[in-house]
Amino acid sequence: MQAFTTLTGIAAPLPLANVDTDKIIPARFLKTIKRTGLGVHLFDTLRYDAEGKERPEFVLNQEPYRHAEILIAHENFGCGSSREHAPWALLDFGIRCVIAPDFADIFFNNSFKNGILPIRLPRPVCDLLIEDAKLGGNARVTIDLARQVVVRPNGEEIAFDVDPFRKHSLLEGLDDIGQTLMHAAAIDAYETTQPDWMPGIR
Repeated sequence: MQAFTTLTGIAAPLPLANVDTDKIIPARFLKTIKRTGLGVHLFDTLRYDAEGKERPEFVLNQEPYRHAEILIAHENFGCGSSREHAPWALLDFGIRCVIAPDFADIFFNNSFKNGILPIRLPRPVCDLLIEDAKLGGNARVTIDLARQVVVRPNGEEIAFDVDPFRKHSLLEGLDDIGQTLMHAAAIDAYETTQPDWMPGIR
């Protein structure tokens, strides 16, 4: 998993509440177990019309937001059915951080496990950041995970909370498998002490 330390990038304003996982990545694209190739279908029904043509009014079809690495939305982002493809699609598009007043629990947890930082900030602050984002490519936002601050284009710093364990995992680029592999030597040593009659150990 790619580590998340400090990110400075374009923020895309998405002033919508209750953006569910089917909007993030429609169910018809869940046939793959690969984490790549899903970015083109991110927000598919919002980005494309029935003929597959881009909707010019949708933010991610506009410059400079085609290159956004930060997404700012309203309440209950990631609600709906559980699907790990939702953070996969965001990450494959290039989104590394989502800022919203709150998130659906499963999406929130899956984001950390895939290297995306979800940040909870009050609605008025999100609206302020959305207005910043509307200024376009010159209005870069910085996310400093180590210091736990969002830096607005004008230099103002906004503090955010993050679980210490999840913060450590992101800073070190450790997903669940990575966390386990840190203890590989201890696991190997333990397995050598098991009796031969225990199946699957040796």
